[in-house]
Amino acid sequence: MPIKVIVTHDFDHMSEKAAEIVKKIITESLDNKKEFVLGLATGNSPTGLYKHLAKAANAGEFDPSRIRSFNLDEYVGLPGENAQQRVIHPESYCYFMIQEFFGLLNRNLCESSVPYGCLIDQKKLIDELHSNPEDWHEAGTDAGKSIVIKVNPASEYLNWIREDILEGYARKIENGGGMDLQVIGVGGRGHVAFHESGIPFADSKVLLVKLDDNTVTDALMDGHFTSEEKCPHYAISMGAELVYQAKTVVLLANGERKTGPVAESLLAEPTPEVPISYGQKYAENGGNLIYVLDSIAGRELLANDKILQQKGFSIENIS
Repeated sequence: MPIKVIVTHDFDHMSEKAAEIVKKIITESLDNKKEFVLGLATGNSPTGLYKHLAKAANAGEFDPSRIRSFNLDEYVGLPGENAQQRVIHPESYCYFMIQEFFGLLNRNLCESSVPYGCLIDQKKLIDELHSNPEDWHEAGTDAGKSIVIKVNPASEYLNWIREDILEGYARKIENGGGMDLQVIGVGGRGHVAFHESGIPFADSKVLLVKLDDNTVTDALMDGHFTSEEKCPHYAISMGAELVYQAKTVVLLANGERKTGPVAESLLAEPTPEVPISYGQKYAENGGNLIYVLDSIAGRELLANDKILQQKGFSIENIS
């Protein structure tokens, strides 16, 4: 299907427009099926969308108890003595979703799932990786790497991560019928969730990712964690290959930091260096991809609208 780009005025306008699109797809789908499977993202970009969706659900425009959700990613290594403490840590993505969406609903979703990163003990993970170097290898051309655990590793702990944490989350999505709609944001270098720049597209369903050192440093400088020892160094994340299996993908981006990656993702050829560029392959294979941008994030696309049109994409400026 053709990629559709919608350029709005600002964050509030972007959020409102995205909510209209998502709500329409949800309500039309629930007219024909029992449940809707919704993929969710964290970060600033979707927070306005979530408020609009919660308001619509609370007003009875759709029934949230008929929606099953899956989140894109979760940290490994949050502070806490056990999984329960890690899940409720203020920097966990589970906590974020409760604050920004789930807690705003008068009726709960039928089920909400977040990748099982909080079940992993980061210290034990690091020890097992160091002790069993033949069980895994790194994949990626940049600082953030995917840790690829081989089939039937010697380490029982790494085998558990591979089979239950990574493959288990992918199986749960598949058993739920696959994603009807996936909401995504855009990382500063065009990454989606923790599928960081340079991680290959192939076999990127659910990833164990060693975070870029700059990601860790930024988290410390921004005050999210008090020391490097208490900062996550790993994450569990859907990869581009799984993200773009959804029937519809709605990409949200706002602000100056997103302008370059957003433009590169559509104007240049698909490359793992800009993971969201996988969306071009997705659309070529029949996927429904919609970009909803503010006027800053969409600036370079508007300036190159003729190139987009030549590639068969549509662009709508409502800013």
